[in-house]
Amino acid sequence: MLSLIHPSAVVHPSAVLGDGCVIGPHAVVDASVTLGQECTVGPGVYLTGRTTLGARNRIHAGAVIGDAPQDFKYAGEPTCLRIGSDNIFREHVTVHRSNSLEEDTVIGDGNYFMAGAHVGHNSLVGNQNILANGALLGGHVTLYDRAFLSGSSLVHQFCRVGRLALMQGSSAVSLDLPPFTVVRGVNRLCGLNVVGLRRAGVSATDRLALKRLYHHLFRSSGRRSDLLVSARLEFSSETCLELIQFMETSRRGICSDTGRRIGVRALDEAV
Repeated sequence: MLSLIHPSAVVHPSAVLGDGCVIGPHAVVDASVTLGQECTVGPGVYLTGRTTLGARNRIHAGAVIGDAPQDFKYAGEPTCLRIGSDNIFREHVTVHRSNSLEEDTVIGDGNYFMAGAHVGHNSLVGNQNILANGALLGGHVTLYDRAFLSGSSLVHQFCRVGRLALMQGSSAVSLDLPPFTVVRGVNRLCGLNVVGLRRAGVSATDRLALKRLYHHLFRSSGRRSDLLVSARLEFSSETCLELIQFMETSRRGICSDTGRRIGVRALDEAV
């Protein structure tokens, strides 16, 4: 299957295009870019740097993928961006390559980046995440699988966002956001992502165990380190252990619960 390249597009002779790619008008594909099969590159897209994309990625108008990191320490090294397959990059999304040769910016498979979303240098993005309009990942962020970042949400550099976590609109984290939880405002947890857990096929038994674990870790008195020790003795499901391990390995600290007085519905409803 031949690739279709619009006459106004600029594709460097050294760029590698897989079978069936479509390159739209006024798009630019630089020399060190590799596209997998059946990728679609929309009008005015700029693909640059040592950037590799897998198959069936769709890049909409005006997106900039693989440009230099926004880092004063960066001195022009030929750093890398690696992107998997089946991702969607909507209008004006920006993804930057890494700031060092020792580490790449990496994006997995099946992610959806809505208009104006940004992925900073050296970030590690897993699979099937959704970043809504204007969501921003600072440099060195780790985003696990199937998280949902609502519009204009912000993740500070070096933070981690756990699997199936949810950030409400205009929320921000400068601490680690544990898996399966919901954040509102700045660094304030308000319960479990119950809808996300159900959609992911987590059983009612495991959801109930997570609810009990959440109460134990975030709504009980005592030192967090002691609560984690006792949690390991009491909770044994894979999802509970995932949450415990995430918290045990945090280096930035963990978002804290808002408490019951704010009127958040999250945890006291049926799981």
